[in-house]
Amino acid sequence: MDTIQSDNYPIYFNNSIDELADFIKKGNYSRFFILTDENTGVHCLPLVKSKIEGLGDYDLIEINAGEESKDIDFCIGVWKMLIDFGADRKSLMINLGGGVVTDLGGFAASTFKRGIDFVHVPTTLLSQVDASVGGKTGIDIDSIKNIVGTFTQPKAVFIEYVFLKTLPPRQILSGLAEMLKHGLIADANYWNQLKTSDLTNPSAQLIHRSVEIKNVITIEDPTEKGIRKALNFGHTIGHAIETYSLINDHDPLSHGEAIAIGMICESYLAHRKTGLSAEDLNEITQVFSDLYPRYTIAKSSFEALFAIMQKDKKNQDGKINCTLLTSIGQSTIDNICTEAELSESLMYYINL
Repeated sequence: MDTIQSDNYPIYFNNSIDELADFIKKGNYSRFFILTDENTGVHCLPLVKSKIEGLGDYDLIEINAGEESKDIDFCIGVWKMLIDFGADRKSLMINLGGGVVTDLGGFAASTFKRGIDFVHVPTTLLSQVDASVGGKTGIDIDSIKNIVGTFTQPKAVFIEYVFLKTLPPRQILSGLAEMLKHGLIADANYWNQLKTSDLTNPSAQLIHRSVEIKNVITIEDPTEKGIRKALNFGHTIGHAIETYSLINDHDPLSHGEAIAIGMICESYLAHRKTGLSAEDLNEITQVFSDLYPRYTIAKSSFEALFAIMQKDKKNQDGKINCTLLTSIGQSTIDNICTEAELSESLMYYINL
């Protein structure tokens, strides 16, 4: 796969860890730091270390795996480690991990000493096709996802497919939801290609196309004033369900599992509000229902879900805002949805 040029940085797909080593050599950094969690520290770090040994002084910073680590306390911990290790403005942060690591690491780097360089080495399908591309960094506060963050572009992204072989099937499914979303909002042919592919093991070509779609959108609208909002399809309801599950469930939903539910519900809203055909709604519902396990949503949880949605950063004037489809492959932004409409969409999922 070819290297993709984003706004001001390259996204490498071929020999990416060798490209990372070359990037470090050419960067003239005073020192560099590798941020991991305990999973990537075991499964992915050895390959990276084998390529960068001898390239200069570096230190490891490890956080706990999971969304719970993406908060201000862990961020403060990263900042303190950078201080203790003597990081200066010519330092480099290498974020080696999934979306939590790239989001948190990008935010910590973009704010430390008013910003040091960082690169992403995404190790999950979700982070490869979503979190590592587009320049969003962020942390959660009071279980509100990504409520504090910056728009800061990495210096490069290095996508290494071999890391995907370390993932359990559930993590592949989590990233797949974002790939399917890219097809739904921007490319019907890609959606159709995904439907007929082996989605337990997405090909390099499919991953490349997903990154390409997101990259085109984020270059056109880097700070989410317009078309980039299309990437929020499924996320207004999906983020609320994800947050509710994280707080209340012993085995919380993954990001992709929650967003898949959000896309079913918001496809129903699109059928009611923006002209999505019944045929398209049924197709979308069937694809996600076949791929993702059923999740029980009680009507008694609606009030809590609405309270979470009310705090969503995408809202306008206190009104809940959704991106909706007009057809498969076409989307429309800034659709205000009432609680009655949102309730109806949740009931659609419950009654499937």
